[in-house]
Amino acid sequence: MKKTTVKLFGFLALTAGLMTSCSSNDTPTPSVPSSTFTADASNFQGTITDGEVTLDASKTYKLTGKIQVNNGATLTIPAGTVIEGIGGTASYIAIAQGGKINVNGTAAKPVVMTSGLTTKKAGDWGGLVICGKAPINRVSGGTATAQSEVADLSYGGTISNDNSGVLKYLRIEYAGAAFNSEKEFNGLSLFGVGSGTTVDYVEFYQGADDGVEFFGGTVNTSNLISIGNEDDQFDWTEGWSGTNTNWYGKLDFGKGNRGIEADNFELGYANTPIANPSITNLTLVGPGSAPTTGTWLENDAMKLRRGTKGIFTNVALSGWAVGFNIENDETIAFIPTALKAVNVNFIADVTTQTKGKLNAVAPATSGVSSDVSAFVTSTGTSTGAGNGAGMPAWAASWSVGF
Repeated sequence: MKKTTVKLFGFLALTAGLMTSCSSNDTPTPSVPSSTFTADASNFQGTITDGEVTLDASKTYKLTGKIQVNNGATLTIPAGTVIEGIGGTASYIAIAQGGKINVNGTAAKPVVMTSGLTTKKAGDWGGLVICGKAPINRVSGGTATAQSEVADLSYGGTISNDNSGVLKYLRIEYAGAAFNSEKEFNGLSLFGVGSGTTVDYVEFYQGADDGVEFFGGTVNTSNLISIGNEDDQFDWTEGWSGTNTNWYGKLDFGKGNRGIEADNFELGYANTPIANPSITNLTLVGPGSAPTTGTWLENDAMKLRRGTKGIFTNVALSGWAVGFNIENDETIAFIPTALKAVNVNFIADVTTQTKGKLNAVAPATSGVSSDVSAFVTSTGTSTGAGNGAGMPAWAASWSVGF
């Protein structure tokens, strides 16, 4: 009787287990979308106001208009996702203050934001705009906010470690659509973005304006590539300060301005916080030393002006009429402590290593010459971003244009 009872209880327990198992497998708990926004791959536009929207890497998203991510919402883009802009200035991605973007690319599967037109060219779509709450200096003191020149969103504030998300293994191609000669998108525009944001392994390729421009903020970066953009490859203003490693910039496609254009603030050279980035391991490749007119009118590897500071370490320059063009009293005053280049390798074809101008009133005129040679504190055999004028090893497999 005891054995029979044991067997019966065993049978009942097994049956209950099987029923539980079948019930669990056959009727899974449905997942509830965390956002009210639905991403339409064929018509990707709209405003994300809540929750997290995660794209599907197996789809190509046609960016037909503006995607805006508002405060409290997140746009997550998995490795291998392709987004194609097809609407000129109307098609761009903008992250508002308090919103986040997480680009989770890999070296094998970068995220690509590019043109969706059959014949791709610079300026086919807008670009990526991120607005944060870190300090800017449009009003001296670093507590003011402002309105971004594209996307018309507020930026700036007092939160230095503000977090707007992650950009990792991302290529931005053929961006820079222009509203007019004074208002156009960059590949990436960082407005008051804070140091809690990650920007690592990002390329800006053949855009119609700057590759990347920093408008104040405190964001740090590493492993940036800027190739063939029609204005400057890298640009900063409004008091940006950040710690940066491994930057590679190259002019190409018969157009381009400078490798780096750097200002503190054009309407207040002494406004605080003062722009004060550091860049370690930097390569800038130009069009050669000969062109100084026409397309290559401003043939400078670096233009440092309007009161900016900056520390540049392990720099490799190749193919420029002028290596360092340093302008304005407020800028020159920082040499050689808060503004200097350490271990510079003039690889080839750099006619003039440094050129200085004293002219705080009218920077467009010739001004009065000043000796700025102390800016370069040492020369050597620096490999810059890692391989002199050539492609650095860290750029392999995910980048283009070398």
